[in-house]
Amino acid sequence: MSTEAPRAGGGIAIVIPCFRETKHILQVIAHIGDEVARIFVVDDACPDATGDLVERDGTDPRVSVLRHERNQGVGAATLTGYQAEIAAGAEIIVKLDGDGQMDPRLIPVLVAPIQRGQADYAKGNRFFQLDDITTMPRIRVLGNLGLSFANKLSSGYWDVFDPTNGFTAIHGKVAALLPFDKISKGFFFESDMLFRLNITRAVAVDVPMQAHYGGEHSSLRIRRVFLQFVGRHLVNTGKRICYSYFLRDFNFASIELILGFLLIAFGGIFGVIKWAESLSSGIPATAGTVILAALPIIVGTQMLLGFLNFDPRNMPRNPLHLWL
Repeated sequence: MSTEAPRAGGGIAIVIPCFRETKHILQVIAHIGDEVARIFVVDDACPDATGDLVERDGTDPRVSVLRHERNQGVGAATLTGYQAEIAAGAEIIVKLDGDGQMDPRLIPVLVAPIQRGQADYAKGNRFFQLDDITTMPRIRVLGNLGLSFANKLSSGYWDVFDPTNGFTAIHGKVAALLPFDKISKGFFFESDMLFRLNITRAVAVDVPMQAHYGGEHSSLRIRRVFLQFVGRHLVNTGKRICYSYFLRDFNFASIELILGFLLIAFGGIFGVIKWAESLSSGIPATAGTVILAALPIIVGTQMLLGFLNFDPRNMPRNPLHLWL
């Protein structure tokens, strides 16, 4: 194993963020194929010194260890690796967790859509094969269902599932465009990446994969982060709609969104006022009053449905790295 930074060059490069991964990290590295040019192991201030273990017992000359002086989170460790790989001239950067749940032998399959010029970003999807779902912890399945739908709203990638999957690949030129200082540094990293990629208009695709659940323990606890993730997804949804439909572009879907909310708000407020007046006076509301309250809500709902019909068709379709 090399203790010096690898020389610059293109090809496929690996980033492995590590925090308490001494049990699996050497086996993960051993299964990385010859298609990979460089491997950066990022020790995120591991209390069990994963980086020291790799340097002491590792034999792969492609490996270099980067270290954080204090723990910053899996997102921060990954971004540190991204920056190092971009500086080294990597063509495609793969994020591979060090806990052994991802098979490194799937790396050629993961990067294939990027190599073929079909995508800028590829990520694993553990839910593609229905038989594989039965091997997952039930709470993980249920949590991913809810978070995946929230991620579709916030990222705008309506055909992408399993947003917390950490097995990802990104074209180096696209990675260099991302605002590293704004991307979430913790467990929300993968979901926030999808949001940032959509704002950049990068093409993202799912790649079917199997996950291995053995003796390893994931640091991500669905129960603990679910509400936090939902809140962040709501914030990103608002940002994405503002950026995509009012700052970068303004189209008929933008008008549908504005009028839809205004009509629903008018109908709801007007209806509540008239309902309160009817209760206080004891005089039933007239048919015209009911129609005047209900009609804007119906029309506004139709307009919002029109916007929701347009949004999935507004996903990025042309890979960004082909134009850079």
